[in-house]
Amino acid sequence: MTTTELAAQGRAVREAAISIAQASDVQRSKVLRSVALRLEELETEILKVNALEVGAYEESGAGRDRLTLSPQRIATMAGALREIADSPDPLFESVDQSVRPNGLRIERLRVPLGVIGVVYENRPNVTSDVAGLCIRSGNAAFLRGSSSAMATNRFIVSLWHDALVEVGLPAAAVSLVQDPSHEAAVAFMQMTDVLDCLIPRGGPSLIAAMREHARVPYVLDGDGNCHIFVDETAQIDQAIQIVVNAKTSRPGVCNAAESLLVHEKIASTFLPLLVGAAPQVELRGDLVTRSIVASANPATEADFEREFLDLILAVKVVSSLDEAIAHVARYGSGHSEAIVTEDAANADQWVRRVDAAAVLVNASTRFVDGGELGLGGEVGISTQKLHARGPMGLRELTCLKWVIRGEGQIR
Repeated sequence: MTTTELAAQGRAVREAAISIAQASDVQRSKVLRSVALRLEELETEILKVNALEVGAYEESGAGRDRLTLSPQRIATMAGALREIADSPDPLFESVDQSVRPNGLRIERLRVPLGVIGVVYENRPNVTSDVAGLCIRSGNAAFLRGSSSAMATNRFIVSLWHDALVEVGLPAAAVSLVQDPSHEAAVAFMQMTDVLDCLIPRGGPSLIAAMREHARVPYVLDGDGNCHIFVDETAQIDQAIQIVVNAKTSRPGVCNAAESLLVHEKIASTFLPLLVGAAPQVELRGDLVTRSIVASANPATEADFEREFLDLILAVKVVSSLDEAIAHVARYGSGHSEAIVTEDAANADQWVRRVDAAAVLVNASTRFVDGGELGLGGEVGISTQKLHARGPMGLRELTCLKWVIRGEGQIR
């Protein structure tokens, strides 16, 4: 794809966004339900296409996991689309109203952002989730996936084209960049006349490229160096279950736990039990941790900063809540931070003082997910503080328009 071809595709997406913004709630919801049904009907064909790409993928670990579709994941994709379709229409929702002393009636309404550009790696499920959230919120979706998932992404996007055309909306409202090259990605990030918002979903190299090259406003779906602090009052059995789930249920995702902080008063009891409950997890610990768990490897400064995306957990024994919060402040990425405690005051301090998009009390970090939090799905999890923070659902894909109604007032 040449730069000229990308520009032409961009113009078509821009024009399609106008139609989507004015489409009825019934039309937009119908598109999502249609795609959900087709995902289920064509499950076998989708899995065949995806299996070829997974077979050609040379890496293992998180990348392969993200690339791989399964019947369960396709069912989840379809279910997410139906949940998004059933959600209240976010468009033209009145956020607040007031009347000025001069009689002017002031109102703010939710309206679409326009064209949402998403750059992502592997993850063909993102193709469906993002398209669903964009269309439901009245936006066009311009997607740039990776070469490893190109065939699967094309198949999924074709379902959106069919569903859009069926209800009289332009197919270009969900478009996929056909060139997965680095040069095309850079050009995509600089389409200021097409994109209203850009969202990267990938590793540090993608985030770095976004910061270097993007000329479009972007929302960073950043690293997930997520912590769990097990304080001295924690129920041991509950804490074990939470840590094991947060680390092992799906280690290659951003809401998996990467670091564990344990209060010194329970460390000698808790850590051996954790090793027994999750023997597949490599612990990299500080000196105190290694004195309790002989199999633990030494943790470096870099280990406490890393998003492993693997069955590895950095562990530190701390002397207080204050030390735990200070550790999170130094090493956390602003994603999701959890405390396991029976002390209400400690829980309240954690909620108030920890600076992150999401904080949890006595629950796994794996719940920081758009679907789990009732959003139906998410475009990403923002670790920024402007416009959107945390899982980005329908409302986060809108902006506010001021509406001022008068009766001839002049200033």
